[in-house]
Formats: sequence, structure tokens, C-alpha cells
Amino acid sequence: MIEFVLASGSPRRSVLLDGMGVDFIVIKPEIDETVRDGETPHDYVQRLSREKAEAVTQKLQVDAYVLAADTTVIHDGEILGKPVDEDEARRMLLRLRGQQHEVCTGFTLLHFANGSIKTTITRMTCSAVQMRFYAASEMENWINSGEAFDKAGAYAIQSESFAPVEVVEGSYDNVVGLPTEALKVALDEIGYSSSGVL
Repeated sequence: MIEFVLASGSPRRSVLLDGMGVDFIVIKPEIDETVRDGETPHDYVQRLSREKAEAVTQKLQVDAYVLAADTTVIHDGEILGKPVDEDEARRMLLRLRGQQHEVCTGFTLLHFANGSIKTTITRMTCSAVQMRFYAASEMENWINSGEAFDKAGAYAIQSESFAPVEVVEGSYDNVVGLPTEALKVALDEIGYSSSGVL
């Protein structure tokens, strides 16, 4: 059986992939995630997904399918990544409050066999997200919970306590961190089945 590797430490991606019936292991990639000069947000998420997937192949001793993804929040053409502290989280949430923005996930699915990469598929899915006009107290409670700091744009669409999103146009799973609809198509194209047999 060919191994399936999720190149991500995100618990949200693990839940989504598990829900698709994929049996996988997790290997976290270690790459530089700095945005390059002149790089668009759309190019950025796709490049990072490729680099994450390729980085993990350096650790493989067996044939495997590798899935990596990068999700970013884009507002007025600017990438809003993971906030480094409370002040940055607050600025992001105030900027997004009552506004529409774009959430894009680039993902790369590759087949690694006999010590080299045989096939690579890189795709991107974007969703339009309208935030509600949440109260300052709600925002502060969310920031104080500590959950804002490992999430692009400082929020989680699936949060029941904060629930900052009013409307999503497009894939909900994409906003969580993995566009399962597009991934199913890519899995079929690359020849993966739940049995792990080509």
C-alpha cells in the first residue's frame, strides 16, 4: 500500500481529510513562508503549497502521495497572514469587520515513487467571505482565548463562540483550510483511491 502524507500540522486540515475517507500520516514541512517581491497572493499560496509538498518528499523513505496546502486571507489585494500578537490580531479583525474579503487555498498533490516526484498537481480555490459587524467585546474575547494566532486573518469560520462570518460564496471547506471539492477531483486525476492502489 502506498503511504498518504498530509504535509501540514493543521488540525483542521486533518479533520477535513479524514472526513474524505483518506488514511494518512502527518509530516510537517519546514520552509520559508516569506512573500517574494512582486508576488501576487494567488501565486504565493500556490508556490507555498508546492514548496511544502516538495520539502516533505526529502523526508520520505517509501513511495507516497503527498498533499500540502496554504490558505491565506486577502483584503484589498493584501495578504493577511497569522497575527504575531494581540495588537496585530486586533488590527486584522477591525479591518475585516463588516467587510468582504477573499480566502484562497493553494494545494499541491504529488506522487512520489522510486526516490523522485512522478506527478504534481497544483490547484487553487478562492471563496468570497462577508464578515458580520461583531462587537468589540466579542472580538476581545476571541483574541483573549488565544485561538486567533494560528489562523490567517486572525479568525476561524468554524468558531461557534465567535462566529465572525456572515456569508460565504464558494467553498466553505476552503475557508476552513482545504477545498475538499477540488481535492476530490485532483485525487481522481492522480490515480489515488482509498485503497492506495494506482
